[in-house]
Amino acid sequence: MRILAVADTVSKYLYEYYTPGKLDGFDLILCCGDLSRSYLEFLVDASHCPVLYVRGNHDDDFEKDPPEGCVCVEDSIYVFRGVRILGIGGSHRYRDGKNMFTEKQMRRRVSKLRLKIWRHGGFDILMTHSPARHVNDFDSISHRGFEIFTELIEKYRPKYFVHGHIHKNYGINIPQRSEHGETTVINAYDYCIFEY
Repeated sequence: MRILAVADTVSKYLYEYYTPGKLDGFDLILCCGDLSRSYLEFLVDASHCPVLYVRGNHDDDFEKDPPEGCVCVEDSIYVFRGVRILGIGGSHRYRDGKNMFTEKQMRRRVSKLRLKIWRHGGFDILMTHSPARHVNDFDSISHRGFEIFTELIEKYRPKYFVHGHIHKNYGINIPQRSEHGETTVINAYDYCIFEY
């Protein structure tokens, strides 16, 4: 399965330099937050596959006016061709916002998902907006990862952890791909293509 992951910025390669058929080869598109409604709807129109998304910390208006044609996987497990995708959006709370959470609030969200995770026998892809704590995150509260995400990765050992929020222009040593235990970590900033 060929998967396109995107987050945080409109990709010039995918959008401005789009040519017909460019998105035909994907089986699934994962949108990890902080993307405009028009861009998400473009991805739906230009591709022939499901477009899943979680909300980023700047996506407050999506709750009332979601992008058309996309599937919101917030706080749920979406199964596609047998692959179980757990979606959890939002970032650490550093100001007011509907999609910003304290560590305690995020733990409560995850706690409510335990039965779903158990019923599905775990998950294969963890899809979030924020990174996991100490997995390519920063110490500043606005870009700190969630400890509960690290615990989810270490307990369930998904094949992939896909997130956004950490822009590559924040530093020279920000990896797009890395490993945490048995899990491949993908920073979807701009775009990243991977095979499942």
